Amino acid sequence: MKLVQDNGPHARTRLYSCPDPCTRVLKCGAAARMIPVNELKNLGTEQNSKLRVLKPWWDVFSEYLCIAMLMIGVFGCTLQLTQDKIACLPSHFTSPTPEAIDCSHIRTYGENETWQQTLVKPVSPIIREVFGRKNNLDIHQYVFVNHYCYEKYVHWYAKYFPYLVVIHTLIFMVASSFWFKFPGTSSKIDLFVTILVKCFDSPWTTRALSEVSEERGEEKLVSWRRNTTSKEHTERRADEEETVGLLRSSSVRSNPEKKPPESQPTPSALDKKEGEQAKALFEKVKKLRTHVEEADLLYLMYVLQTSLKVFKFLLIIIYTAVMAPNIEIVVRCYVPPELTGFDIFCCNHNKAHLFSKLAYCYMCFVGVYGLLCIYSLYWLFHRPLKVFSFEHVRLETGINDIPDVMNDFAFLLHLVDQYDALYSKRFAVFLSEVSESRLHQLNLNHEWTPKKLRNHIAKNTRNLLELQLLMLPGLPDTVFDIPEVESLKLEQVKNATIPSSVAKLNSLRELSLIYCPVKLQLPALNHLKEQLKVLHLSFENSEEVPLWMYNLHSLEELHLNGPINEVSRGATLDSLRDLRALRVLTLRSNLTKIPPSLGDLALRLQSLCIYNEGVKLQAFSSLKKLANLVSLELVGCELERIPSAVFSLNNLQELDLKDNKLTTVEEILSLQHCRRLVTLRLWYNKITYIPDHISKLHTLEVIDVSWNKLRKLPSRLFYCTKLRHVDVSHNQLTSLPPEVSVPQGLQFFSAAFNSLETLPEELFTCKKLKTLALGNNCLSNLSSNVANMAQLVRLEIKGNRLESLPVEIVDCPLLTASGLIVEDKLLDLLPSDVRSRLANS
Repeated sequence: MKLVQDNGPHARTRLYSCPDPCTRVLKCGAAARMIPVNELKNLGTEQNSKLRVLKPWWDVFSEYLCIAMLMIGVFGCTLQLTQDKIACLPSHFTSPTPEAIDCSHIRTYGENETWQQTLVKPVSPIIREVFGRKNNLDIHQYVFVNHYCYEKYVHWYAKYFPYLVVIHTLIFMVASSFWFKFPGTSSKIDLFVTILVKCFDSPWTTRALSEVSEERGEEKLVSWRRNTTSKEHTERRADEEETVGLLRSSSVRSNPEKKPPESQPTPSALDKKEGEQAKALFEKVKKLRTHVEEADLLYLMYVLQTSLKVFKFLLIIIYTAVMAPNIEIVVRCYVPPELTGFDIFCCNHNKAHLFSKLAYCYMCFVGVYGLLCIYSLYWLFHRPLKVFSFEHVRLETGINDIPDVMNDFAFLLHLVDQYDALYSKRFAVFLSEVSESRLHQLNLNHEWTPKKLRNHIAKNTRNLLELQLLMLPGLPDTVFDIPEVESLKLEQVKNATIPSSVAKLNSLRELSLIYCPVKLQLPALNHLKEQLKVLHLSFENSEEVPLWMYNLHSLEELHLNGPINEVSRGATLDSLRDLRALRVLTLRSNLTKIPPSLGDLALRLQSLCIYNEGVKLQAFSSLKKLANLVSLELVGCELERIPSAVFSLNNLQELDLKDNKLTTVEEILSLQHCRRLVTLRLWYNKITYIPDHISKLHTLEVIDVSWNKLRKLPSRLFYCTKLRHVDVSHNQLTSLPPEVSVPQGLQFFSAAFNSLETLPEELFTCKKLKTLALGNNCLSNLSSNVANMAQLVRLEIKGNRLESLPVEIVDCPLLTASGLIVEDKLLDLLPSDVRSRLANS
């Protein structure tokens, strides 16, 4: 209770009371005044500031508008809670029709008009004057009347306007950020923004863009130089570029005037840790693209929330425009007369004027907000946001292999472009395979130091210092800092490029590329043209055969392993005429005919080896052109007879027909036309007998008919008096002809894995025999004449039925215990002095 002295013209003492509800209202008002503005700001902005890159300018502007609208609502709510809502005064006149009392015409007391003139309309029903009722509770009466009239006769919009503003604004805020929080989109957005920021800040991004800028500058300089040269020089360079145009690719820049990459100054130092981080970023970007590009959920959610905001805007504009005029300053109120004696009260809505102004101001803000939403919809439907082209980035950076992206990935990049186009430009570096290969190259150089590479150098079968690299993601530049390398073998090395620095390897003579496609820069090709002698290529399809192979003018040996299409179907072995020094050609493939392009090598090729892997070779006409061929191997070609084209090779010295389907060799007589034939290998066939006219091959020195089905050897075979090497192992022989001693120069004889029961004594007269292999037969004894073999170094007799060894075996002066292949128990039966002499020989 509070006593207040009123000093007005009708002074009297008034008693005010503030019951508990009033106290609570005052406390609520105080609490509302204590809300910091910063908290209101946080309600209208995204707490995670990193998402700002996905907010175009209209979304940012909308956020500020939401903050302004929220301030209007909070301001109105504060006024509503902290100040009196309404003040009512009784009308001293009443009427059966309360509408006859017009409160808007109240005049101030003391003017020269009566109350009746003031309150009564010109045309009105019965109006009479009333008087109040005294009950000594004036303040309570008026508090009740104020609340009663506020609740019953003040329009609902005038009462709840500020709360509606707050609610609508919060809905706008939620609708603007809903796609950031939706479970199906939030993970993609967070992952994208995190990776985007890391890509933007990565040292590799700056380095890659700087290197490309330098390359573009050098290319312009080279272009200017070429334009100023003479016409003859231009034509000469054009011919050379046409030859090497095969070397160019999206990932390798060939430029004869460009310095080697390793000699260029790097724009920024990139240590091993930064390189590993950038490598991890490439993997994350690949997974992100796969994850985000598969659908358009983000785009759909953004369209839905924008459409919701447009609908909400239209709803607010329509009903606010209709309801705003209902915010009236003077409100007429009818109260039951039993309480005070008055039934008509004229009430003043204290905040009506302010709320009316705030309502129209709020409509202006909502109008601007709605226009932004409509523009956003126009942008969503007018532009192709499901495809993002990096064409402008490719033109600016010069990185030509940046792929265009689709669906949600494209939509996110369009949003980022609205924030700052530099983000997409720097992010594109991690979509490029060129950039990734350069980064891998840098990481390789850190990992494979020259010291580590030297530990992998060893002698190969050619007695060359060979460096072998297996299953690396690229070719380290440090390889070319080891000048002693003579042979370089790359097996399953990905994205390998041989740069101009290969010129440092002055000793390099042999190059092996095992399932390893390699690109060459022009200076590297010029060096290999002069230095490379041997090239080994293994590939999975004919398209992987490098076209630069045909420009290696100094190449002497070419070994190809992989499927080779016929000339009519592909470009493989298109032309070999430029390989002027080629002497040896090996083809491990699936040919059906001898490639016609071999005719270009007719005067130079000396050795041809075809391993056909079980595919039948039928056409041999191209063989006739190879007049200077010295060695011919036709392995696994499904041959059923010796090709007649072979008989025209007058200079042929070695013929190998391994692993075919030969059952007879009646045409072997025609081999006498090969007047220089020295070696004949017919192993791994199904030959059942050899004709006697094999003796016509007078020049034959080596014959190998092992792994066949021979039951008998013709005696005429050994009339080839120049035989030095005879291998008839793995057959079905039961005896050997006595003529085995005819070739006086016989040094190697193998009849192992047969069914021999006895040996002719003439065999032991071969005094020049160094190796005698008779293991896994049915021999029961060994002649003491073995002592006559003065040059015998190796004797294999293990796997027979021998019960003892002749003591005379010790008289073979060159035979040692290690050269004697026999069961240990037979050695133990020899006298101790014999064993000692064998051990000490």
